[in-house]
Amino acid sequence: MASNAPVLILLGPPGAGKGTQARMLEEDFGLVQLSTGDMLRAAVASGTEAGRKAKAVMEAGQLVSDDIVLAILKDRMSQPDVAKGIILDGFPRTDGQAAALDGLLSANGQKVTAAISLEVDDEAMVGRVSGRYTCACGEGYHDQFKQPAKAGTCDKCGGTSFKRRADDNAETVRERLKAYHAQTAPLIAYYEGKGVLQKIDAMGAIADIRTALGQIVQGVAA
Repeated sequence: MASNAPVLILLGPPGAGKGTQARMLEEDFGLVQLSTGDMLRAAVASGTEAGRKAKAVMEAGQLVSDDIVLAILKDRMSQPDVAKGIILDGFPRTDGQAAALDGLLSANGQKVTAAISLEVDDEAMVGRVSGRYTCACGEGYHDQFKQPAKAGTCDKCGGTSFKRRADDNAETVRERLKAYHAQTAPLIAYYEGKGVLQKIDAMGAIADIRTALGQIVQGVAA
């Protein structure tokens, strides 16, 4: 990964559209979304040193330490497919993790180029998240905003098997939002202090958010 390749962090509560926008940034700029969960599973499956440590910790029912996550992230950032830059999803979650990430990047002559906060209205989020459902192929839908063209049939694969996450209900979403704000407020302050925080109104149209993110990426990559 080139030292001038962008390192983006997407901040936003459940349902803010981080996954959707990350996929679009991959399409538009060749960036690669690095999800903590996906990286952990891949490292365990490939049997890397960090992966073996993570597997032992997870099998003991414990949380994987920041050191192990950073080791897995370091391994992943050395892969050729991330040459154009990365989008971090799910890490860092605390200012301690953010400082550790800065150290890892600094050792490679890199830094966080932008931490982008997708700003949303909490009550609108409750409605947005609690209406979500997904086809077995992974394509996402919503009761209000995105129904399949033909009721009960996935536009992408033609399948008819849909599911909802058990925790996508209004009460749980409100709790997740409360936890998100408590955990993320320090991160917002951290990146604001570093001069790399950008905020985007994420209540608008997906295409408008895509454009705003694209302008940020073009600005930091220039």
